[in-house]
Amino acid sequence: NLEYIESIKSYFDVNEFNIIINCAAYTKVDKAEENQKQANLINHTAVKELATIAKTKNIKLIHISTDFVFNGLNKKPYTENDATSPLNIYGETKLAGEQAVMSISKSNSLIIRTGWLYSEFGNNFVKTILNLAKKNDALDIVSDQFGTPTYAYDLAFFILYIITTDKFLENNKSSEILHYSNEGKSSWYDFAKEIIGISKMSCQLNPIGAKDYPLAAKRPNYSILSSKKVSEEYDVSIKHWKEALKICLKNL
Repeated sequence: NLEYIESIKSYFDVNEFNIIINCAAYTKVDKAEENQKQANLINHTAVKELATIAKTKNIKLIHISTDFVFNGLNKKPYTENDATSPLNIYGETKLAGEQAVMSISKSNSLIIRTGWLYSEFGNNFVKTILNLAKKNDALDIVSDQFGTPTYAYDLAFFILYIITTDKFLENNKSSEILHYSNEGKSSWYDFAKEIIGISKMSCQLNPIGAKDYPLAAKRPNYSILSSKKVSEEYDVSIKHWKEALKICLKNL
């Protein structure tokens, strides 16, 4: 449990690892606005401890971060070199976690930013839409915020692949940031429409603006990540988000 900082160190004192892959995070974006202390504890303080352990024990660290470190003002997909400027507490704490990794575990860390994650498991947009569509004849869905839906299975497969590469295993000189998402562009409305269409459900979807669906935390209007670096440097083929979604829905 990353909320108990002392337990993190003691766990690694009695267990040996070659690689730490940190997928844990406080991801309740709206609740983070009022639970800033807890969000910071999990997304920053605990990550700082993991980075310190990785450095001390010379363990490789892979840390998963988010598209929400950006402000959404770009007109083209964000690259790893674009300036960060989060709009909400969640994004701020995730960025602080990134900075801790980069400053402490300088020579053996990898940060992977992703966004709009979903899968067959847990709570996510796909499962929420399916559940709501069963109970409602119509749903209002935000149509002016854009990102790329990313199948968690594809991200996990990429991580498992990357830890076998010489490029990752032999890099002892610097930390690195990579962007990984499925290919393509989508709004939340487009995403929901595809979910309903593939699932052959009859629920009507109505596109609305983000201003008509107020939330506690401000979201970036555009948070598409460029995976060009991953494709070129690691020779990885990345699915279009619609193709990945079909696979996920088939497995549900």
